[in-house]
Amino acid sequence: MLTLRKSGERGVSDLGWLKSRHTFSFGEYFDDAQMGFGDLRVINEDRIEGGTGFPTHGHRDMEIISYVLNGALDHKDSMGTAATILPGEVQRMSAGTGVRHSEHNHLKDLETHFFQIWILPDSDNLKPSYAQKDFSKELAKGKLFLAASKDGREGSITLNQDANLYLARLKAGEKLDLPIHWDRKAWLQLASGELTVNSLKLSEGDGLAIHEEGAVHAQVEKDSHFLYFNLPG
Repeated sequence: MLTLRKSGERGVSDLGWLKSRHTFSFGEYFDDAQMGFGDLRVINEDRIEGGTGFPTHGHRDMEIISYVLNGALDHKDSMGTAATILPGEVQRMSAGTGVRHSEHNHLKDLETHFFQIWILPDSDNLKPSYAQKDFSKELAKGKLFLAASKDGREGSITLNQDANLYLARLKAGEKLDLPIHWDRKAWLQLASGELTVNSLKLSEGDGLAIHEEGAVHAQVEKDSHFLYFNLPG
């Protein structure tokens, strides 16, 4: 079964310095029919104005992934981490028993555009941890690749959940099969471009829920950049 979540159906928040689109309920946006998809709880597409950002705040018992599309995201946390996330890089912060952090865009004349994703961990009260990796070379190859997984295989970042995050930036005309199995589910989030997945057409910002499917075929109609989550059923 394929269920399309159109870009324009997402929740919207505008704080001036921050403009967000929420695939699932988050903050002041609430829809009891959109509370997540399995262990995938949050997909926020955020745009942060230059010289602004999120002040220090706390999280716990969540796997938090940030994936930067444009600009830069400065991160500081209570574990002592200080890092900048650039386009093509993936950051994973396991909040566990509790972490406080801040996120800022230090580029005063350039907006930072990124996805922040929350995945429920397989256990609560884990020790907080941090990981970051540059996948620019993998993106440039124009193939689907694994960026995060439970076991860290294929050079991916580890997650405290049996979830796989794939990334791809593909040219128009390409075709591929997306990894799926009948007893698992998947979510595709299209950052840019146009895709046809099985019989459904997706445009920039659209999301696609996939479950009870034995095969998923994608045709790239327009140069596309997307995230693909393979999740426990």
